[in-house]
Amino acid sequence: MKAALILANGTVFHGRAIGALEDRVCEMVFNTSMTGYQEILTDPSYAGQGIVMSYPLIGNYGVNSEDNESARPWAEAFVVRHLSPRGSNFRCEDTLDNYLKANRISGIEGIDTRALTKILRSQGTMNGMITCAEHFNVMDVLDKLRAYRVQGTVERVTTPEAYTVPAVEEERYKVALLDYGMKRNMAQCLAKRGCTVTVCPAHTLASEILAGGYDGVMLSNGPGDPADNTEIIAEVRKLYDSSLPIFAVCLGHQLLALATGAKTRKMVFGHRGGNHPVKDIAAGRCYITSQNHGYVVDADTVDPAVAAVSHVNVNDGTVEGLLYRRPNCFTVQFHPEAAPGPMDTEYLFDRFIASMGGTTNA
Repeated sequence: MKAALILANGTVFHGRAIGALEDRVCEMVFNTSMTGYQEILTDPSYAGQGIVMSYPLIGNYGVNSEDNESARPWAEAFVVRHLSPRGSNFRCEDTLDNYLKANRISGIEGIDTRALTKILRSQGTMNGMITCAEHFNVMDVLDKLRAYRVQGTVERVTTPEAYTVPAVEEERYKVALLDYGMKRNMAQCLAKRGCTVTVCPAHTLASEILAGGYDGVMLSNGPGDPADNTEIIAEVRKLYDSSLPIFAVCLGHQLLALATGAKTRKMVFGHRGGNHPVKDIAAGRCYITSQNHGYVVDADTVDPAVAAVSHVNVNDGTVEGLLYRRPNCFTVQFHPEAAPGPMDTEYLFDRFIASMGGTTNA
């Protein structure tokens, strides 16, 4: 079946429908990863967005029940150059197309994803609509695209109630992990280091965390504009004002920056992929990282009396990490649990363990 992708700038791409045959309006973003499409689709940080895969062949190893990063996919739409009709892998359980259909993710293939990515890079992330309608009025679609905004996503993706991920072996520490759109491997990276992890809903009060007997708190990744989360930011400030060790990633990193007086801004096209170079300033070392974010902490608004920039993006110089003057508190913009190295940046979890009194070679 034919399908079309209409962008907010009026550009129309024609291709073939994949996945669900439903009209879908969302924010279109691109990801430069060559693999990991199932993990990308199930990353809650993509709530409200349609994903354009810049790599031309997607779906070639199928999907399986083990690689989900959350309970379900959160992406609204999926755009590829070519969708493999079958998966060739000993772990393959189904095709990607069937997976998209089962989860009501609309998609399109057979378009020039290189041209589409160049538009999003040069003109910025923009809304788009995928439709299977044979006839449509572009001006009517543009009205829908102008009205669409990604919002309320943290409430959509967070766990409805707290649950526990037990330590893999002997329990050494108890950690509260605030779920703003957490990926499963984040809790697993703590659990295998001897932490019993309590995953808490996003709007959990700081007073509950501080009264819970935890040794540390982690703030997770998540979707949307960080500045929209005013109530959460107020609770994060209370956690910062305590003595509890804090480690924050992605959205959590941005929320803590906002809670301490810095500002965030929307990027032109964001960082999404598994190949982003980041320099650890203190170590003088560069790491290849996995990233998924459209907002960034504005370096000029970070009070040097509060925090220092610890990591920077080698490509564009944006803030990738903050080391706070307050003891045992640090954050990063990238995903150390996502294993692009595959374990190059897991030293950050070891650092968090050390901040709770453990050893760095945990």
